[in-house]
Amino acid sequence: MKKGIFAAVAAVGLAAMALTGCSSNAGSSGADAGAAGGTVKVGFSQEGAESGWRTANTKSLQEALSSENGFKLTFSDAQQKQENQIAAIRSFITQGVDAIVFAPVVETGWTDVLKQAKQAGIPVILEDRDVNADDQQYITSRVGDDFEKEGETACKWITDNFNGKGANMVVLEGTAGSSAANDRTTGCAKAMQGSDINVLDQQDGNFTRAQGKTVMEGFLQKYGNKINILFAQNDDMGLGALDAIKAAGLTPGKDIKIVTVDGTHDGLTAVANGEFNYVVECNPLLGDQVAQVVKDVVAGKSVDKLYLAKDLAFDQAAAKAALPDRKY
Repeated sequence: MKKGIFAAVAAVGLAAMALTGCSSNAGSSGADAGAAGGTVKVGFSQEGAESGWRTANTKSLQEALSSENGFKLTFSDAQQKQENQIAAIRSFITQGVDAIVFAPVVETGWTDVLKQAKQAGIPVILEDRDVNADDQQYITSRVGDDFEKEGETACKWITDNFNGKGANMVVLEGTAGSSAANDRTTGCAKAMQGSDINVLDQQDGNFTRAQGKTVMEGFLQKYGNKINILFAQNDDMGLGALDAIKAAGLTPGKDIKIVTVDGTHDGLTAVANGEFNYVVECNPLLGDQVAQVVKDVVAGKSVDKLYLAKDLAFDQAAAKAALPDRKY
């Protein structure tokens, strides 16, 4: 693989596992109403609504943190803007919620607002994405997926099938600065070490279908039929790229092999139809585990620092088998 294309490989990521704790951390206690067993007030800041995965993730959290389950939920959509998310978290602090849950747009830039939450005695639970190491001291727990493992699994399939063939690959990366994009890039680089696969280009597609199409159009104009493989860091970017590939008179899944991450219904349908070749799952249904962590923290119980969902992977046969029961 060309030097300098991917970021330097970080430490080995945790293996994906069922929703089980990976390290111990004592949970902070919440406000008196929650700790006493009454309604738990939760502020949830979602980073946006950029993809089918994100829509399923939001629905899972809203259903789990419902009034029927003993919560009073205040929801905010940050529209993929960190400043909106910081404002929402500050509003939750002012409201005196029992716990704050948020999916950070990017990894950095949270220190001040997280300090404010800690000073107010409000525990913060991350769902899905992560924050950087410096801010981990302010985080009570995280429920999410192993993004680095996802990138490694996706690109191992690529190396298993294309190493030694002099293949050329382009990459649609997720939102710049997000832990999902950073870790998937790191994992992919690990899997491709020592291979002869040439990464022609990689660009930020912001995890959206529209930008995936636009960036892929640029790749095709620049490199044409030199492209053998596309690695899209989520299904939606890959689905946008399908339109660009078809418009260029090429056949997705044949002329250009496509590997993505997410495992949404639309993504698995593309695999089943032979337009995607391989999809690595990123489970969005994190709501029940988040709700349990919030309840435990507010009740003063000990919780683990990290809970990871189990992620599968799908070729055409596996996608066809999974589709009838797919919930997202």
